[in-house]
Amino acid sequence: MMRLVKIAIVLGLLWSGYWFAAGYGLRSSIAGWFATQQARGWQADYADMSTSGFPLHHVTTLTSPALADPRTGAAWQADWLHLQSPAIWPGQQTLMFADTPQRLSYFDQTAVIEAQDMVAALRLHPGVALELDSMALTSGPWTIIDENGAVARADSLTASMVQTTGPETYDFLVDAQEFSPGTSLRRLLRGAPSLPAAFETLKLDMSVTFDRSWDRSALEDRRPQPHAITLRLADLHWGALRLLAAGQVTVDETGMPTGEVTLKADNWREMLAMAQAAGAIPPQAASPAERVLNMLAGVGGNPNALDVTLGFRNGYVTLGPLPLGPAPRLILR
Repeated sequence: MMRLVKIAIVLGLLWSGYWFAAGYGLRSSIAGWFATQQARGWQADYADMSTSGFPLHHVTTLTSPALADPRTGAAWQADWLHLQSPAIWPGQQTLMFADTPQRLSYFDQTAVIEAQDMVAALRLHPGVALELDSMALTSGPWTIIDENGAVARADSLTASMVQTTGPETYDFLVDAQEFSPGTSLRRLLRGAPSLPAAFETLKLDMSVTFDRSWDRSALEDRRPQPHAITLRLADLHWGALRLLAAGQVTVDETGMPTGEVTLKADNWREMLAMAQAAGAIPPQAASPAERVLNMLAGVGGNPNALDVTLGFRNGYVTLGPLPLGPAPRLILR
């Protein structure tokens, strides 16, 4: 019996030594990463860093973390951030975000994010590159606020990015329950008063192949760029409005897309007016677009429903046979 007790004590001491050493190494790695970003010209700082979670986890708490990339103008800051990982393997990180306001900026525009129980789960492959295997973000009720008030809110959010057939290909799933656009967004879209406050459905399911895998260099060097996109389903249901989309496009080195996306829309006239108000359709193309779409809807037998193809060719976008204008460049910055 005493022998077993001695063995347990020795193992406990060894594990304690490992836990404290691994925790120190984890804090040193985080501090080193912040220092590296500062040397590259970023704002990258925090007020304090501590570790808890003994004996099975490492929970590293950063107080007042702040990051800002001068090249892209993007910045983020929060009151605190918890990073939790199993003591045996730091490559499974769970990030728990503050329930207090977080600030996300892009140059001179700042939005405040308020979210309950926002958690991001990172699964990384072993190795110094820290290649991303999967990432999932979940949140309870959340709100985005800017200087004009609430931009959008929802009861929950689920978003995931999972590596699939190859290291450069990831599946993306997004689902926001009870998504509600704010007053300014409704005004921009000229949402009719009859539209309900919240969307019945807002979902996205797609696969993206990038020019390289996502790893630590995606933050430190440059973002991987999309090479091929398979849109399995985009589903937007807002009152009487319903939009379904699916299709495939490829993207060249300049970010120019080529391919087709099939659109199915109910109450398309109202959607067309909203798209024009948002600037997605040039004013000079609005009237021709309505005439052509009215003809296509008549062919389908339901004047309020559309089944058309959005085409991307030679740097331009077409809606059925109708040219809409220059195609957007798909570049991650």
